Amino acid sequence: MSGRTRLALCAAAATLLASCALLPLVERSTWLLQAAALVLIQTTVGALARRAPLPRPATTAAQALVSLMLLTLFFAGAQAVAGVIPTPAALGELGGLLQAGSDDISRYSIPAPLTEGIRLMLVGGVLVVGLVVDTLAVTYRSAAPAGLPLLALYSVAAGLSEGGAGWLWFLLAAAGYLLLLLAEGRDRLAQWGRVFSGGPRGPGGSPAAAESTAIAPVRTGRRIGMVALGVALVVPLALPGLDGGLVDPARGKGEGPGNGGTISAVNPVVSLQNNLNQDEDREVLSYRTDGAQSQPLYLRIVALDDFDGKSWKPAVRRISDVPSPLPAPVGLAAGVRSTELNTRVTASGSYAQGWLPMPYPATNVRIDGDWRFEPVGRTVLGDGGQTTRGKEYLVSSLAVEPTPYQLAQAPAPSPGLAEEFTEVPGSLPPVVARTARQVTRGAANDYEAAVKLQDWFAVDGGFTYDTSVQAGSGTQAIARFLKDKEGFCVHFSFSMAAMARTLGIPARVAVGFTPGSPQSGGAMSVGLRDAHAWPELYFEGVGWTRFEPTPSRGSIPEYAQSRTPGSPPQPDEEPVPSASEEPSAAPSAPESCPPDQRRTGTCSGAPETSTGSGGGSGPSALPEILLFSFGGLLLLGLPLTPMLWRRRTRARRLGPARSSPVLAGAGTLRVWDEVQDSAWDYGIPPDASLTPRRAAERIVRGMRLEGEAAGAVSRVAAAVEQTLYAPSPEPVPGLTEDARRLGTALGASAGRRARLRALLLPRSNARLGRALADHWRGLRSRAYGILPRRSGARTAGAPAKATGSEGG
Repeated sequence: MSGRTRLALCAAAATLLASCALLPLVERSTWLLQAAALVLIQTTVGALARRAPLPRPATTAAQALVSLMLLTLFFAGAQAVAGVIPTPAALGELGGLLQAGSDDISRYSIPAPLTEGIRLMLVGGVLVVGLVVDTLAVTYRSAAPAGLPLLALYSVAAGLSEGGAGWLWFLLAAAGYLLLLLAEGRDRLAQWGRVFSGGPRGPGGSPAAAESTAIAPVRTGRRIGMVALGVALVVPLALPGLDGGLVDPARGKGEGPGNGGTISAVNPVVSLQNNLNQDEDREVLSYRTDGAQSQPLYLRIVALDDFDGKSWKPAVRRISDVPSPLPAPVGLAAGVRSTELNTRVTASGSYAQGWLPMPYPATNVRIDGDWRFEPVGRTVLGDGGQTTRGKEYLVSSLAVEPTPYQLAQAPAPSPGLAEEFTEVPGSLPPVVARTARQVTRGAANDYEAAVKLQDWFAVDGGFTYDTSVQAGSGTQAIARFLKDKEGFCVHFSFSMAAMARTLGIPARVAVGFTPGSPQSGGAMSVGLRDAHAWPELYFEGVGWTRFEPTPSRGSIPEYAQSRTPGSPPQPDEEPVPSASEEPSAAPSAPESCPPDQRRTGTCSGAPETSTGSGGGSGPSALPEILLFSFGGLLLLGLPLTPMLWRRRTRARRLGPARSSPVLAGAGTLRVWDEVQDSAWDYGIPPDASLTPRRAAERIVRGMRLEGEAAGAVSRVAAAVEQTLYAPSPEPVPGLTEDARRLGTALGASAGRRARLRALLLPRSNARLGRALADHWRGLRSRAYGILPRRSGARTAGAPAKATGSEGG
């Protein structure tokens, strides 16, 4: 097997290994077999085109054309000529499938069903990445930059699936990339010869020459490592941010978010807009409660308490095994009325959530599997990939029923809690705090301020509930929402919690489900559209307390319906703990219940459930992310192209010397080209009319070189004259060191601006234009079988020089 064939197979393997990171995004993995077959065909076409040989651009074009024909065969064969030749109708069919796939991605949660549109997006995306990798690594023989598309593919998959078993996919992708680098290194070593043999390589058996030759692979490995490190540092800057906005577009985990002894800061507020607009409301949970409570039963998933000015997400905290019973709720005093409830919850087989939906505050949890407990947010989360899929569990909890008076008389919280949960970043727009002060003007305490905020959002402020509003991103998202006054539950809960913090009230955001819909036999059914987000504010003696600022959704608790704190209870009205064995009434209100009664909880049934964010989510559009990724990489790479090309040219010229006189002569001329180009980069262009000796004197004089630097230029010029005019040129050792010594001296003698110009925009890259012109003449001569015409008369006695095909 030739070195280039081995390199092509390794490029295909690297693409397919990196593509495995996409497997968790869909329910079935059959698409990967199809993608593997098409990538191998694409690789075979490239190998045949290079063997022909076709020019490099023509090779890439042939692979792209065959890839398009393959996609046409599998996805639009009925509209194509002979099933493979694309027609306008076939291209329209492919475009329609891509649009359908984008819609399916927005509609379904992870893992999504493998629809035809999603299959086309996956297979087509892998083919595009495979083409780029094959072009860079095999056609242009530059394997290190081929890691960029592989890393982009892995990063897109990891960003959408939020890790999951991400370490496995990372190992596969990294193994593929390393395999590609090793194949390229082996191919390069095969071209160099047996550089690790024990015999001497230099003239006369010089050990120094042998040592210089032997370390060439080490230099190449170092260069490859530096490029790979640069890729790892630069690519994350080019990839689109997945956590920048009021509605954080980061994707929630399908598997457990626990990571050893910590909880990862992953935002579960995902695809909320898509869930609200879904055509079908799929059931995710069902539950039964054996206690009676005056408030509807919300199932809380997780608390978002880390606010960075852009979004809310769970803080990174320590977790432990689930204790039995759970610790007492923080801040809840004995004098506050509470009712004990026992709820049996059953999760559907399609609902794979890493956090456990439970009534708040839970006091005991009984569930099979590997689960951990986070005490600050009082959440239970899966560890090692544990999810709720198909689980049945029993939760004991308290229905806390404080009075307005108890909330109004709440003392100040502890300094530590207040400091953590009132922290507001400096990037938060000033309008948020200013609006909070205006809305709560006249409030006598934190409770009255909280009710004023809630009522301003829900009733008085003129806000509109609209699931079609684009949330936007960045630190200005909350300010934009306060101005436009349109949004859905995430907008309202996030904004109220942020405004409460600016007033010094500890606040966070809870994500979970509203009560759902009653079923026969007293069970409750919770669907995707019942997902919701609401703010929790802390009051000492009561603990974390739910408020409801979203208009026409959810229900306002009884303790938050009064604008005044009321009077203290009489002795015979002191709240006492109570419990009931009677089943609770259905907490969901009928659709015929007026919105104002639903909000205040005065309907015959419990209030209408809210829709909001689910724990599962659908991935964002894959083509847009790939487009932004490659666009960002292109923008980053273009300014560095002249510098990288110049370094590549220098590295090729200053390779190890060869023992053959002919090769030694060619090597000497390459070193002389490097000397002239180094001077050219600092403002002394080469003059073809000068002899090497005169050219060297011109460089020394122009750059004011002295000592070793001047001697280095003179030695290289003398070696060039020997190569050109001596009957039997002899290899001259030390020329590459002389060329490097000259480059160092030129940089030391030049000013800062000249050094930057020589580094970033080297003038000697003008040779590239000449090389491209020569390459074009060669292509033309191959195509037409003639010698390219050259202007001017040929010198008498000089042999004709053919530039182009070998037949000239």
